[in-house]
Amino acid sequence: MERRLMEDVKAPIPSGYALGPPWFFKGSALYQLHLVKAEIARAFIPKEFKLVEAFGYTLGGFFLASYDDSPVAMFDELVVIAGIVWNPPTSCAWAARVLVNNEEACRHGRKDIGLPSNVGIFAKQRTTEVREKSKNQFSAFLNMIGISSNSSSLKDHMKVKISENKDSSIMSLCSISLPSLEPNSHGENKWIGPKIRMSLPSFSGRTIYNSHLLKYSCQLECRCG
Repeated sequence: MERRLMEDVKAPIPSGYALGPPWFFKGSALYQLHLVKAEIARAFIPKEFKLVEAFGYTLGGFFLASYDDSPVAMFDELVVIAGIVWNPPTSCAWAARVLVNNEEACRHGRKDIGLPSNVGIFAKQRTTEVREKSKNQFSAFLNMIGISSNSSSLKDHMKVKISENKDSSIMSLCSISLPSLEPNSHGENKWIGPKIRMSLPSFSGRTIYNSHLLKYSCQLECRCG
């Protein structure tokens, strides 16, 4: 996955961000969309925006990324999307919370991009899940009498436990399980989907660190897995 962040404000902090946009991020990510109740989403969105909703719901979700290369080298990021707001003739996403495990990335997100960024802890652990295959009546009978019918399979997962480090206290937020990529014959990760490009326009700002209303766009180039 390659991500480019386009923004009009230059970063004054002494890092790769100081070179100015576009900023490049390379790594792997999971982008998961969910329906969110409109009344919950409105609590995180400025009143000046009209929420894109239908039947009492808007479209939110989360973006979990692990960057191998960025303006501040390697770091992890979780973006929780509250919902979608109108920006005629199109619409933009609004982030309710952002967690990163890099102090410099956190400062940049707060001051220059207007994101509600905080420092987080990303604890990763590989696990193996036993999945039961479909059984016929005979295999079920064998299991009943204590004879294995080889009706299960093992699937490797990466479990990511995410906590927020704020005001010298640590609060556990969530745990996300990711399927591990299967290596191909060359030992490389196997991506099963096509290469795609898409643009994700977003609004940000109206925080204690940046009171301005900002608009930026993430240009994604990735392979679906």
